[in-house]
Amino acid sequence: MDVLDIARWQFGITTVYHFLMVPLTLGLGVLVAVMHTMWVRTDKPEWLRMTRFWGRIYLINFVLGVATGLVQEFQFGLAWSEYSRFVCDVFGSLLALEALLAFFLESTFLGLWIFGWGRIPKKVHLASLWAAVLGSVVSAYFIIAANSWMQHPVGVVTDDATGRPLQVDFLAVLTNNTALAAFSHAIVAALMVAGALLVGIGLWHLRKRELAGAATTDVDHAVWRRSVRLGGVVSLAAFVLVALTGDLQGKLMYEQQPLKMSSAEALCETEAPAPFSLFAFGKLGSNECDDVHSWTIPYLLSYLAHGDFSTAVPGVDELQQEYAAVYGATYPDDPSFGDKAGEPIDYTPVLAVTYWGFRLMIGMGLTSAAVAAYALWSTRTVRVPTSRVGVHGSLLAVAAPFVANAAGWVFTEMGRQPFVVYPNPDVAVGEQVYFFTAQAVSPGITAAEVWTSLIALTAVYGALAVVELWLIVRFVRRGVPTRDGAPTPGPTPDGTPDADLPGGRDATDDVLSFAY
Repeated sequence: MDVLDIARWQFGITTVYHFLMVPLTLGLGVLVAVMHTMWVRTDKPEWLRMTRFWGRIYLINFVLGVATGLVQEFQFGLAWSEYSRFVCDVFGSLLALEALLAFFLESTFLGLWIFGWGRIPKKVHLASLWAAVLGSVVSAYFIIAANSWMQHPVGVVTDDATGRPLQVDFLAVLTNNTALAAFSHAIVAALMVAGALLVGIGLWHLRKRELAGAATTDVDHAVWRRSVRLGGVVSLAAFVLVALTGDLQGKLMYEQQPLKMSSAEALCETEAPAPFSLFAFGKLGSNECDDVHSWTIPYLLSYLAHGDFSTAVPGVDELQQEYAAVYGATYPDDPSFGDKAGEPIDYTPVLAVTYWGFRLMIGMGLTSAAVAAYALWSTRTVRVPTSRVGVHGSLLAVAAPFVANAAGWVFTEMGRQPFVVYPNPDVAVGEQVYFFTAQAVSPGITAAEVWTSLIALTAVYGALAVVELWLIVRFVRRGVPTRDGAPTPGPTPDGTPDADLPGGRDATDDVLSFAY
C-alpha cells in the first residue's frame, strides 16, 4: 500500500468513528431538551427523571465525541497538507465560525446546564440547554457546508497565480443547495438514531420490570413508557423525512455527480427509462461494470433521478469516457501526484462500496422504522411487551440507524472519487474548480509514519469505544434512580438524597451531582 491508500484508510476510520457519535449528540440533545421543556411546563416527576437519565447518556456521548473530533483537524495539516492548502480560503472561514461561534456556544451553555441544577432559575436553566443544542446544530451546519463545497464548489474563483480557489461569495457557500439538502438529511437521520436508542432501552426496561412484577403505576414505569412512545414517534416521523430529504439529494446527485448515481445502481449502460436495481451480482469489486447483472424495478431510477418515468440516466461506461475526455485519461506527469503521476485515471468509484453502501443505508433505515412501529404497537393503551425476541431485537436494532448513517457517509465520500473536490458541472469546463485525491496527500510524509499514526489512533479510538460503551451500559443497567433528587429552585422539593451520590449526600451540596 502506498502513502495515499494508507492516509485514506486513516481518515476514513477516524472520521466514521467520530461520525458514529455525532448523530447521537445531535438527535439526543434535541430530545433531552424536549423532555426538560415538558418538565418545566408540567412539573411531572417522570419528565424530570427522563431528562436526567437521558441527559447523562447525552453527556457521555458528547464528551467522547469531542475527544475523537479533535483528531480531524490535525489530520488536515499532517497527512493532507496539499488538500489543506487548496481549500484553505474556503474552509478557513467555515471552520473558524464552527469553533468560535458554534462550539463555544454549545460548550459554554452545556456547562451551565450541567452545573446549573438548583442554582439558576428553571427557565434560564432550560434555555441554556436549548442554546447548547442550537450550538451543536449550527456546528453541524458549518461542517456540512464545508463538506458540501467539496461535493459542489460554489462562490469561488481560481487564482491565476497559484491555481487555488479564492472565496468571493461566502453567502453562496453557506446557501449551497448541496449543503441545505445534506444538512436536512443529516439532522433527521440523527433524530432516527436518538429515537432508536429511546425505543430499545425503554422496551428493555419495561420488559424487565414486567417480569419482575413491578407496578405499572409508579413513576419509573411512566419514565420508560414515555421514552418508548417518544422514541417511536420521533423515529417514524424522522424516517419519512429521511426519505423525502434523501429523494432531494438523489435528484441533486443526478445533476451534480451523475457517476456517483450510476455507480450506486451499478448501471453500466445508459438507459431511458432507467430501472432501479434491487440486487446486483457480478464483478462489482473489480469495477468491471460490463460483468454486472441486476434484478431491477423498471422506471424507478428515472423517477428518483428527475421526477419522471422517462428520463435517461447515463451509464458508468459512458461517463467514464466523458470524464476521461474532459479531465484527462491519465494523471499529469507531475511530482505532486507522487506514484500516481502518469497512471490511468479510473473515474468510477468502487462499485461494491457505492452499490452496497447505498443499500445498507436504506435497509438499516427501514429496519429502524419497523422497530419503531413495533414499539408503538406493543405499548398501545397500557400494554407492556414481554416478547423476548421483539424486545431484545429492538435493543439490538439500536445499532441500525448508526450503521445507516455511517454507510451513507461512506457512500457520499467514496462516491466522488477520484476527486477530493468535485468539479461543478454548472461552471464552464475551463473555469471549474476541482482537485484530485492523488495530489491532496502531504508530499513529505512516509508510509511508515502514516502506518504508525493509523495503528496508534485505531488503538486509542478502540480504547475510547470501550470506555463509552462501558459507561453507557453501566448507566442503562442502573436505570432511573428511585430517589433522583435533582435540585430545583422555588417550591419544588429539593434536598432529597440522591442515590447516585456516594453515601446518599445531599445533591444540592455537590456541584458535580448531575455529572456523576
